[in-house]
Amino acid sequence: MRYNRGMSERCQKCFRPQAYCLCKYTKEIDTGIKFVFLMHPKEQRRQRTGTGRLSHISLKNAETLVGVDFTQNARLNELLSDPQYFPVLLYPAQDAYTARSEMLKHSLHGKTLLALIIDATWFCSRKVIEHSPNLLNLPKLSFYGEYRSIFTFKHEPRPECISTIETCYYLTKELQSENLCNPDADVEPLMTVFKQMIKNQIQAENERIAGLRPNTHASDWKYTKTREMPDF
Repeated sequence: MRYNRGMSERCQKCFRPQAYCLCKYTKEIDTGIKFVFLMHPKEQRRQRTGTGRLSHISLKNAETLVGVDFTQNARLNELLSDPQYFPVLLYPAQDAYTARSEMLKHSLHGKTLLALIIDATWFCSRKVIEHSPNLLNLPKLSFYGEYRSIFTFKHEPRPECISTIETCYYLTKELQSENLCNPDADVEPLMTVFKQMIKNQIQAENERIAGLRPNTHASDWKYTKTREMPDF
């Protein structure tokens, strides 16, 4: 299905222009993890750089909930109270579990990990936390490794900040290393579609700078230097 947004015909699944549709680069991945993306409304509109939607369509048994205050969100509270799941919030904290934590392994015994990921900028993610007490009380989960994003388009507040799709990739890899999710799941397609998204974006921006396509966003005038296509 398609819909028109301005002069650009877009894919309704990945929300990219049809000329840059990413669906053919996606592959449904059964990680054995229940991913739920808590998407801030502003992120829902960030179609050029947002990766939450790509994560959702790439991961089996994933859901996306949009909002700021999730306290009374019926679907989220239904999932949080479901005994088949052990819910965690992907968020840095001193007392956060990692895939190597014995307490996490003990808590997961016989249950499926319910991984809640806030899909938003760091500023907006803090707003979601502040307005959602039901998230504050959840166990936190973070990485034991240190990662850097390949997404140089976005300027993050800290170097360790990575995109939503990279979060899903590295989290699954770490859990696989501890046999806490499906060890046979191939998560490389997450990075494949992400890299293609970056290449498409660079190509479109370079064409705009060269005068081959019009400015479509208010901040386009700031970017006047073409970028080299990454070798990945």
